[in-house]
Order: sequence, then structure tokens, then C-alpha cells
Amino acid sequence: MDVRTFDNTFTKMAETIQIKTNANDADCKLASILQEKAVSVYRLTVSKNEAFVPSPIVLEWKVPSVNVKGLWKPTADFSKRIEADWELTTLESRISIDAPVLCLFGNKDENILCFSCSNPVNRVELSAKYREEDNLFYCQVILFTECNYPISDFSIDIRLDQRNIHFSEALRNTALWWENSEDLKPMNVPAIAKKPLYSTWYQFHQDLEEELLLAECTLAHSLGFEAIIIDDGWQTKDNNRGYDYTGDWEPDRFEDFGSLVKKIQAIGMKVGVWYSVPFCGKESKAYTKFKGKFLTENHRWAPVFDPRYPEVRQYLVQTYVDAVTNWGLDGLKLDFIDDFKKYPETTFDPSGKDTLSINTAVDLLLKAITNALLQIRPDIFIEFRQKYTGPAIRKYGNMLRAFDCPGDYTMNRVRITDIKLLAGNTAVHADMVTWHAQETVEIAALHYMNTLFGVPQISIMLTNATPEHLKMIAFYTRYWNENHEVLLSSDFVPTSPTENYPLLIAQKNEHTIIGLFSDTLVKLPLKGHKIDILNAKPSSSVLLSNEKESPGTGVSFQVWDCMGNITVQSDHFSDSEIQNIAVPPGGMLSLTRVRMTKP
Repeated sequence: MDVRTFDNTFTKMAETIQIKTNANDADCKLASILQEKAVSVYRLTVSKNEAFVPSPIVLEWKVPSVNVKGLWKPTADFSKRIEADWELTTLESRISIDAPVLCLFGNKDENILCFSCSNPVNRVELSAKYREEDNLFYCQVILFTECNYPISDFSIDIRLDQRNIHFSEALRNTALWWENSEDLKPMNVPAIAKKPLYSTWYQFHQDLEEELLLAECTLAHSLGFEAIIIDDGWQTKDNNRGYDYTGDWEPDRFEDFGSLVKKIQAIGMKVGVWYSVPFCGKESKAYTKFKGKFLTENHRWAPVFDPRYPEVRQYLVQTYVDAVTNWGLDGLKLDFIDDFKKYPETTFDPSGKDTLSINTAVDLLLKAITNALLQIRPDIFIEFRQKYTGPAIRKYGNMLRAFDCPGDYTMNRVRITDIKLLAGNTAVHADMVTWHAQETVEIAALHYMNTLFGVPQISIMLTNATPEHLKMIAFYTRYWNENHEVLLSSDFVPTSPTENYPLLIAQKNEHTIIGLFSDTLVKLPLKGHKIDILNAKPSSSVLLSNEKESPGTGVSFQVWDCMGNITVQSDHFSDSEIQNIAVPPGGMLSLTRVRMTKP
């Protein structure tokens, strides 16, 4: 049975979408603009003769709680559970937070209802809450919860998808719906964005040293890594892990930063540099220059630039243009975008601002940055991390990274998977992998293997790593480089979201790769003549449900340990229905369908 075939009965919505709350005294209309099979699109328009500051508008509809197992949200992490209506939290989406989509899914991972909004820039709140009195889900889209400035007209489309398809397919189709909008065309993805990357953060933090960094790059490149991001610390000699000296972005730690970049590039690696975009530390010269042009000065890290001032945006754009031009950089990591938001002390006085909307200003800022950098380097890579990985951000970045989860390989896998479901062709990167130097090679392999359905990033001190660790990294990096088109394929099926995706399946042409992260039965046959099973768990048992092959065919297999040593050269399945094949923890099983010769 195909993993996306379902036999459940399709459940219609109890009633169509309604305007529940509207206190704006404006002309508010809701019209159906598409009814196609089980996909509906409604358009809400709000208009008034004169500008007004809108009150929240709530759209609501109900869905029977039939065969619903959980609720998928863009950054729910381990919690894909059903939420009760007395829980007050909602999904907040804006340009720098999440994406405006929710998906109720069933007991076979099928889509029950996937609903989304066409506007990922402005703040929208979504919820799907279970009401115990009538066993219905009350779904809501809430608009204008932070609109502190006047508008005169507004429109937004709400898309409802109840097709009986795999939940991941419903989410991918949502991403395509966004992409088809002229205002949401994703940024081009250069080849380097889909190459394994070395990060300096977890092993160096701010204590960067040139000779050691060059030694690390030489070793990383020999292992198969083709890019580096030099993270926080390059711009300051301060090692307090704070942001007091951000804002000027002068490479105080290095005598000749441009020379360092060229040395790394000569090794064969592309070079990107980290920036905390919103922060302007109080020890910087920029703090004095832009005094009074901050969204807040009470942030726990540093004052936050107000991008509604055109001169602030111009300063930030020029900072990155100068860096790429003067130092010959190949890419940037633009961090902390989600801190551009309304704070209690944020004012909406129009003086000096060319927009009062913070989200619109962020959009203008990122557009200006991207346009300027593409003029200099058309193949530049730009990384953003969760939670700013939604459809609006895809216009301005071609690498989306899982939010920091050092030492937590399960969380890394879940976050990679969640981002992938809405990312289309944009490169999805793992949080950089790190582990203790005394970790066993088998457990270290689990950390690395949990990143393989995204683009791996690593952040350990390679020059101090054991030979066994280096051999493991080389084996799986080489495997990833050879098979990345399959691992990053759009034909990607995550299973059991409430169980943290214990089985991931990627397919392309005749090749299938399965990530096995718990002792879960793998059903064969799957499509294609070659199947690789990554045993990314601490047990050595791989259980296969072996349906009968076509007459005259059989299955041969090989087994590797986590360092690439072959433990079984070649063998064939027996005729038993369930196969239990011993695969070392962190190892790999490769199956090949073969034509059997007559005895």
C-alpha cells in the first residue's frame, strides 16, 4: 500500500466561513471566489470612505471532530496535539514569525482540514480549537490585532483544503498557492545553498582565532563541507556572549578580515558572515547616531532598530553591501529578524517614518537588502532561521535553518521536517550539529543522521575530534553529497507527526531513502529498485514487512556501520513475511531489487 493512500470517508464542513466579529463600521464583505472539489477560497474585503484604525475582525467556521488525531502548526515542535477552546493561545503569523496556516490531520496522517491566508506579511492569528460541549472544532482567522495605524481598504484570501490526501501534500500545496502569488515569488536558490556547511558557533562561540579557524576549514573541506558561516564574535573582541558592541560591524577581532575570507575561499569553501540585524548595542557608534530611532531600548540583548525610518533601512542595507563588496563574501546569515515587532514603548507617531507598519517596514528592508546584494553577487546565499521561515521570508532568503537545539537531535529532525513542508525548493538546513568530545561514535552518528533530510550543518572542533568521529562524518557527508537530490526531493513523506516523525521517506526516480528513527516496521515493497534505510536509532534491529516480490525477482542487501565499514557484503531475503535484519546503531541498510537466475 502506498503511504499516501487512504480509505477513510471524506467529511464535509458543518458550515461555511462566517464573519463573527466586526466592530469597524466599515463595508466588510466575504465572498466565495473558488469552489473546486474539496478546496474553497473566500475573499474578505474591508473598505471605508475615510481612513480608520481597525478593530479586530474574526472569521469563524466549524468542523466535526471526526477522525482527527492532531493539529499541525509551523513551529509546534513536539506538540502536535489537539487544543481545547479554553486554551487562549493562537498561532501568530507575520513576516518574521511563522506562516499563516494550520492543518488538522487524521489517524493515518491524512489531511482533515488545512486552512491558510494569503497575507503572510501582516499579523494574522489562526486557531482550531476543540469544544467539548458539541465535539466540534471552531476554526478562526483573526485580523488587525496589532494594527495601530489607519487604513482605508484591505483584502485577504482564506483557503480551505479538505481533500483526502496526506497532510504533508496539503501543506506543500499551500506553499505552492503562496508561490503563485506575484508578491511571494521565492528567491533563487544557488547550488551552494544545498551543500553541507560548517558553522563556528557551538565550538568557538565568540572566541574566534584565525589559525585554528583555517585549520578547521581545511579539515572540514576534506570531509565534504563546501561553505562556512563565521558566526558571532568576528565583529568584536568582547567575549561576554552579548550584543553591546553590535551595530557598527567592524571586524575588530581580525587584523585583515578580507584576507581571512580569501584564505578560506582558497581552501575551497564559500564564506558567509553572521549579523544580528535588529540590534544596535549601546557601546556602538551607531547607537548614538540613531538615538530615538529604536522600537525599544529595553530589549534583554540590545536596543532594536526601528525599520520604519528610511535612514535606518539605508544604513543596514549599506552595511551588508559594503561587507560583501569589501571582503568578497559569498553569503550572509541574517539573524533575529523576529525581534522587529511592537514593544510596549513603541510609538506610532508618523514623524520621520515612511510607513507606520513595522511588518511593512521589515518587508521593505529585506527587499532592499536582497535587491542590493543580488546586484553585487547573483549567487549569494542568505540564511534565515526559525521562526522567520514563512512564505514572505522565502522572497529574501534561500536557506532556512532549524531553530537552535544544541545536543537535541530529535528536535533537529522535527524542526527540519516542519520547515520542509512549507519551503518548496528553498534549501532547508539543520541546526548545526554538536556533541560532547567523549560521545561514542554511534551516538554521535545519531546526531548527524537526524539532519540528513535537510542540509547538514556541523559545529564541532574537528581538529580535536577522534579518528572514529571523523570517519563517521566523512562517510555520511559523502553519502549525503552523492544522494542529496533524493534526500531533498519534493517527494518527501513524513509519518506520524504526533510521534515526532519516526519514519521519513524521500523518493526520486528509482531510489528511495528511509530515515528510521524508532523501532518502527518498514513496509516493503516501496517504489524503485534501490532502497536505503538509515538506522538512526540506538538499536540494531530493522524490521521489514516483506511482501512477495514479482516472479523471478528478489532483494539483495548490504549493511554498513556508522563509519562506512561493510558488515554484510551481500545477501538475499528469505521467504518469511517479517524480516529482522541486524544493522549496527547509526548504520545503514541498502536494498536492491534483482532478477533471480534459475538454479
